[in-house]
Amino acid sequence: MSVQSDDPTPPFDPSKPSVPISYPIKTLQELDSRSYFSSFHYPFNKSSVPLRPNSASTQRPRVLVCHDMKGGYLDDKWVQGGDNADAYAIWHWFLMDVFVYFSHYLVTLPPPCWTNAAHRHGVKVLGTFITGDPDGYAICHEMLSTKESAHKYAERLTELAVALGFDGWLLNIENNIDVNQIPNLKEFISHLTETMHSSVPGSLVIWYDTVAMDGYISYQNQLNEVNKPFFDVCDGIFTNYWWQEDYPEKSAKVAGDRKFDVYMGIDVFGRGTYGGGGWHTNDALDAIVKGDVSAAIFAPGWVYETNQPPNFQTAQNHWWGLVEQSMGNVVQKYPDALPFFSNFDQGRSNHISADGVLVSSTKWNNISSQTFQPFVVYADDSTPNTIDVLVDFMEASFGGGGNLTFRGTLKADATFSTRLFLGQVVMDGLPVHFTYSVKSQGNSVLGLSLTFSSEAGGETTLVVASRGTNRFSSEFSDMIVPHRLTKPDNALGWDIEEFTIAMNGHTLKEIRAVCFTDQPGNTNPVEYLAVLGHIKISTSDKPTEFPPSTSWIVDGQYIEWGGSPGSKTLSLKISWKLKDGKNPPYQTYNIYVEKQPKQSIRAPGRKVEGEREYIGVAHVEAFYVSQLAIPSGTSSLKFIIQVCDVDGGSQKLEDAPFFQLNV
Repeated sequence: MSVQSDDPTPPFDPSKPSVPISYPIKTLQELDSRSYFSSFHYPFNKSSVPLRPNSASTQRPRVLVCHDMKGGYLDDKWVQGGDNADAYAIWHWFLMDVFVYFSHYLVTLPPPCWTNAAHRHGVKVLGTFITGDPDGYAICHEMLSTKESAHKYAERLTELAVALGFDGWLLNIENNIDVNQIPNLKEFISHLTETMHSSVPGSLVIWYDTVAMDGYISYQNQLNEVNKPFFDVCDGIFTNYWWQEDYPEKSAKVAGDRKFDVYMGIDVFGRGTYGGGGWHTNDALDAIVKGDVSAAIFAPGWVYETNQPPNFQTAQNHWWGLVEQSMGNVVQKYPDALPFFSNFDQGRSNHISADGVLVSSTKWNNISSQTFQPFVVYADDSTPNTIDVLVDFMEASFGGGGNLTFRGTLKADATFSTRLFLGQVVMDGLPVHFTYSVKSQGNSVLGLSLTFSSEAGGETTLVVASRGTNRFSSEFSDMIVPHRLTKPDNALGWDIEEFTIAMNGHTLKEIRAVCFTDQPGNTNPVEYLAVLGHIKISTSDKPTEFPPSTSWIVDGQYIEWGGSPGSKTLSLKISWKLKDGKNPPYQTYNIYVEKQPKQSIRAPGRKVEGEREYIGVAHVEAFYVSQLAIPSGTSSLKFIIQVCDVDGGSQKLEDAPFFQLNV
């Protein structure tokens, strides 16, 4: 790692209202002054998704992923979302323990979209504190001038992590420091670790393999006696990349019972890394697993930045498939609690739908909008599988901007099955309700298979499909034909299926998609196309209940009109809170506006109807409207805040809180 001197971030005044962005803290003075907390952007940068508990043992090789892309703060800096449907995203969260957001500024604060998506999947998120040439020596000299100063800056970093809702720090002191200040450097590391642990249970402070005890930069590329004094006062070490095959094993011996706190660095761009990076990253992972330590994968965005063929999504699935092969285990398992919901949204798309209805055809990106990501299995050309499985942004979605599309050819008697989720939901005796949406072409049939383990140790697998289940009588323990719900208006061809099961004493372990054709007598391969729009699992079949609009206080601030008399624009901040003062339990709010026209004559009792437009999504209790175009003849604007629950339910727009503003 190295510090770059150029600054791609355009200057701006963070105290003035503008489209909310994420940005770093660039100077020690800015960190000391706590000026970030008076920024207009600060409230928007709070993550809203708590870290999902993970019951998996940590006594195993772990995976830390360090995201570094072109200096950071690119499409992901737009807190309310950007307009790039091809923006970079990560969706293989099930293979990770820790995600680090890295850039080359002094204090890198993770954009909340990464924290929200990672936390939803059980992955911890760290920011980065980095110093380096040309001014790193001076920064460290000031910061470490006294023990009290070292403690102060550690507390500043803890305060930021707590306020923004992430889980710790990667420390990278990539410059020489005064050897007399080494004791205060250790104080800084240990005090940061202690204050993080006391403020955020389970938090992490990771030291990067840089400066040595003599004050000079000295990459060790392993854990040894040179850098162990820093390792001893924090939660782990991220080694430099230039290690040899036996370094993981040597590091494990030095670490003792903390061997999995050693994260051997791998630079996916190569640059001297063991194995060469790129498509050989798994060579390094194999050596790490053999040495029985953990892995730190730096810059997996290599797949995206270098335009690996044939396309980003396929290449990404292929690359992470190699990671899974090497590490040999899935780290995060879900569903593990109910309710569970996924619409396969990757946080980027060409459109947005809601309950089968298209609400926007605008390109967008917002990783906060990711729901639980499927455990997609990459199948290369050498396999006999004939069905490609990809998240599709072009095909209209049931909800959000994505769906899982199954496309290829199948013989009439053939079946294709692939995993969707690996879970651990304990069925405690209550009936469990499943709902899913399907769209298929011709004789293509898309069903589900559910595998349960019992307390006695056996397994039961059920197949669920709307038709053609007789063919599976010898393959599955039981067959279920779901009930088809009445389609909502304009449901874009979606069939909504539901069923209820009770499996007391069992644990739901796996959900798979099952593809087949219902075309008796035809032995020739036929075209297959089916789309899975969403899946919901809950203990209730009742619609989600939301607080009525009268339960909310909605306010508008920083109202600014612009444009000309014939083409006005409006910018404002809308915020909302519950009247009872409680923190809302919701993580997502869809924002609509109704532009209500002037009417000189209105029939008695007739409501004035306006044009309703979807304008964005909020993940905190605030949304900034920027330069909204106001058509001439508009009398008032009604901003509707549609409350959404984690189970995929959303409040009816006519019942949702709103803010009314006369033009």
